Amino acid sequence: MPMIELIDVSKNLAGKQVLDHMSLTVEKGETKVIIGRSGVGKSVTLKHIVRLLEPDAGIVKVEGLDVLSLKGKELNELHTQIGLVFQGGALFDSLTVGENVGFIFREHTDTKQSDIDERVKESLALVGLYGIENYMPADLSGGMKKRVALARAICTRPKIILYDEPTTGVDPITADAINLLIDELHDKLKITSIVVTHDMRSAYKVADRIAMLYEGKIIAEGTPDEIRYTHNPIVHQFITGAAHGPITEGQSSIVKNSD
Repeated sequence: MPMIELIDVSKNLAGKQVLDHMSLTVEKGETKVIIGRSGVGKSVTLKHIVRLLEPDAGIVKVEGLDVLSLKGKELNELHTQIGLVFQGGALFDSLTVGENVGFIFREHTDTKQSDIDERVKESLALVGLYGIENYMPADLSGGMKKRVALARAICTRPKIILYDEPTTGVDPITADAINLLIDELHDKLKITSIVVTHDMRSAYKVADRIAMLYEGKIIAEGTPDEIRYTHNPIVHQFITGAAHGPITEGQSSIVKNSD
C-alpha cells in the first residue's frame, strides 16, 4: 500500500485550473521530488495532503485513509504524523526557537511540558543546533531558520515530511548543507518525504524519484538519471533552464491569442 496517494485530484483557485485530474503515488520510505515552474501547483499539492486545502474532485489518501473523511482526533493524529516545512521556514516571530519547535506538540497532543522540552532538544540536535531554545527567530541566519523549521517538522517524529522549496533563499553552500540534512533525516528517521523544488541540483541530490508537474498533471516521472537524460522536450527545457522550448512557446501562443 502506498504511503501517499492522490487520485484524479482537481483544484481551481481564483478561476485558474491549478490541478487537473492529477495523480501521484509515493511509496513508504521514498523521497519523491516534485519539480515544475512557479505557480504550477506544487505547493497546492502539499496542502491537499495535510488538508490545508480540499480538492474540488478526486481522492487524497495517507496510509490508505481518505484524508477528507478524517475529523477531530483523527485529523489531529494526521497532523502529528506529517511534518510540513514551509517555504521560508514560516517561524512564529513572537515565539522562541524552543516554542516554535514544540508548537505542534503543544497544540495537538497532551504531552507534558517537560517531555516536550526534551523532544525539542533532541530535534534541534538532529539538525545540528544546540542550546538555542531561548533565541528568537530574528536572532537567526536564513540557514539557521531553515534548520529550526526542519526541527519543528520532525519534533513529533512523523512518518512523512513535506518540504516546500527547502533551498530557496539561501546561498549554494547552505543549500547543499540542507540537502545533506534532508538525506540524513531520511536515513535516521526512516521517513517518507515529498520535496517540492525548482532547484535541479537539490532534486538530483535528494530524490529517489522525480515527478514533473505541468498544466495541472504529472507529465513525467523517473529516477534522477531518467529525468536528467529525458527525451521529453518539456522536461528537458525545464531541467536545463532553456529560454526557448515548448513551455515558453506555449506561453507565447497564449499571449498572442489573448491580444
